[in-house]
Amino acid sequence: MTTGSSSTSDTARPPESDAGISTFKGQDSALRAGRLGTAGLLLSVLAATGPLMVVAGVMPTTFAVMGVVGQPLLFLILGVVLALFSVGYAEMSRHVHNAGAFYAYISRGLGPTAGAGAALVALVAYSVLQVGIYGMFGFEVSNLFATYLDLSIAWWIPALVAVLAVGALALLKIDVNARVLGVLLLVEVALVVVFDIAAIGDPAREGLSLHAFNPDTLTGAGVGTALCFCIAAFTGFEQAPVYAEETSRPHILVPRVMFMAVGFVAVFFAISSWALTVAAGPSVIIPTAQKQSAGLMFFLTESRLGGTFTDIVHVLFVTGMFAALLSFHNVVSRYAFAMGREGLLPAAFGRTNSSSGAPGTGSLLQTALSLIVVVAFAVTDDGKAGDPTAPVLKLFTWGGNVGALGIILLMAAASLAVIVFFARRGAAGAQIWRLIASGIAGIALLVIAFYTVKDFDVLVGSGPGSSLNWVLPGIIALAAVIGLVHGVVLRGRNPEAHAGIGLGNEAFQLEKAAGVPAEK
Repeated sequence: MTTGSSSTSDTARPPESDAGISTFKGQDSALRAGRLGTAGLLLSVLAATGPLMVVAGVMPTTFAVMGVVGQPLLFLILGVVLALFSVGYAEMSRHVHNAGAFYAYISRGLGPTAGAGAALVALVAYSVLQVGIYGMFGFEVSNLFATYLDLSIAWWIPALVAVLAVGALALLKIDVNARVLGVLLLVEVALVVVFDIAAIGDPAREGLSLHAFNPDTLTGAGVGTALCFCIAAFTGFEQAPVYAEETSRPHILVPRVMFMAVGFVAVFFAISSWALTVAAGPSVIIPTAQKQSAGLMFFLTESRLGGTFTDIVHVLFVTGMFAALLSFHNVVSRYAFAMGREGLLPAAFGRTNSSSGAPGTGSLLQTALSLIVVVAFAVTDDGKAGDPTAPVLKLFTWGGNVGALGIILLMAAASLAVIVFFARRGAAGAQIWRLIASGIAGIALLVIAFYTVKDFDVLVGSGPGSSLNWVLPGIIALAAVIGLVHGVVLRGRNPEAHAGIGLGNEAFQLEKAAGVPAEK
């Protein structure tokens, strides 16, 4: 739907070259168009959700720590909230095509300075999410070596190998990445489906109980915090607009993929978490999860599907994490590219590799940061071999919750930006239902963000009096402040660059129309 706006998103675009470049500044200043179709885009964003990582890791933790049996119902509720969010977010994606996604939308709705703040929050949030997964990955790989090869290796060795492997893959063409992610994702989903069928076909003594979908299971102090755990499982669907410049029809494919991703994740995880309650029994799922911890799914598969299947799940639990690592790495590098292109980072970040079209400098930055963080946690790890404290209870848990908080706040800000964007263009009447949906979603997301900050000690296991309870969320607050200050300074020093925040290639086209020479 058009809005009748005179915004730059309606400006006629110059013809693309044979190489699919949509900016007159040349190949090294643009991502390659037409590389992703519906399937490739969907697989790329779903890989970040890490289906097996969620079912085998997040769900047991939520049952054990929060004591909420109604986790399946929570996934459906969150699915509705995020579908409402996607209504406005998807409509925005039809008007703004920018690898900076969140910050581009926020800039177009709330102004360039707000966009600068959102840009740094997005860069930090996705970066710490990705780096955190290296801790869990390294720990699980070291366990595999110990269990099946009787070799004891430190967790940080496979973590560092993964950093280098992800960095190398991220420099390839995005369609190659999509194929890698697609294979790993489909295998993960297949294994979870096999478990679900086995659990439903061989339930515990309480049978196929639907008690987990009873609203009465959502009473108690742990529900708000359980929402924080569960919403992290959806992280990935909102990444679809990041790849808009690399699709052939972004105004069609991006909204389609977002709704498909939200629907799939909500239903898939609701069924899988229900299958866990059926396999263990709704009355004992919480004590069983507390006893088995992250081994809950493997414990339940052993008796139903045998040791061989359980061993396969252990191995593919690791490959699923690798897929999530690659997916998040791609997103971080594209945010860095968009920021470099618009003056929020040095110009070198706003260029792509001539051979693959990948944002090479942004990718190298994320690889370097990942190496530094993993090495830092390795050096300070004074635990024995097999001790999960440094890689899991610190690196993975801290990174996951800090990143999730940042993304929740970005979604809330984007909901407001959608409302302001269309209202300012006189399209509030035409878009009224989308704006109402965005408003409801924004309020719900702010409530979840409130509980995330309020119960951060529970989320990271730090205890009520720990300084981590304000230091870790403070990372997101600090990123926002630094980004906003950067935006204010840029507005004073370079008003033209400030005005171009969030415009992406559209800014280039305006420069061309004004006769500004292209950079060489």
